Amino acid sequence: MAVRAKEVDAAIRNLDQDYPDETAEKLAALLNELQKWNQRVNLTAIREPEEMVTAHLLDSLVARPLLEGNTVLDVGTGAGFPGLPLAVAEPARQFTLLDSNNKKIMFVQHAAGLLGLDNVTAIKGRGEDYAPGHRFDTVIVRALATLPRLVEIAGHHVREGGLFVALKGRYPVEELEQMSNKPWDHAVSELEVPGLPDGARHAVLLRRE
Repeated sequence: MAVRAKEVDAAIRNLDQDYPDETAEKLAALLNELQKWNQRVNLTAIREPEEMVTAHLLDSLVARPLLEGNTVLDVGTGAGFPGLPLAVAEPARQFTLLDSNNKKIMFVQHAAGLLGLDNVTAIKGRGEDYAPGHRFDTVIVRALATLPRLVEIAGHHVREGGLFVALKGRYPVEELEQMSNKPWDHAVSELEVPGLPDGARHAVLLRRE
């Protein structure tokens, strides 16, 4: 069943954000293309249109107010989340989407071209091995590993004064305790995702001391 732009528009308006023209149309096209690819290649386990809108679009866009600076690196982007929805909503920022899975990065490249996202670069690689020759204003990671492991994987990609955003589910008490001996200051922000229960999503914001 196709995702309609009207339904996407109604959903994203619940986040109380302003969007560029054709945002809902592009996001609907993204999910419909993901559905097509999912029939041939297993990219994501979430396949019901309503669930895709919540888990892929809203769960990505809720992180938008946290972004800083002009350059954003999405490590372990999978099929392009949160990077692709954020790139649609933030055309003035440059997004690099990194994942080690070739099929998923092929989809990201295809989707970026389909949506006309000239602010997206898709790279096949691991966070530990990626060496772009520069660092990023914001590094964002969603549900990839524990906080100490995330810092090992991608912390070196954050520029001096930059921000590391780790998107988590429930408040990660134990993981934060494990960060006590790491040279990172942290703050935690609860994210309200329409359609998900209170307390279901949090962002850990890390800055190097």
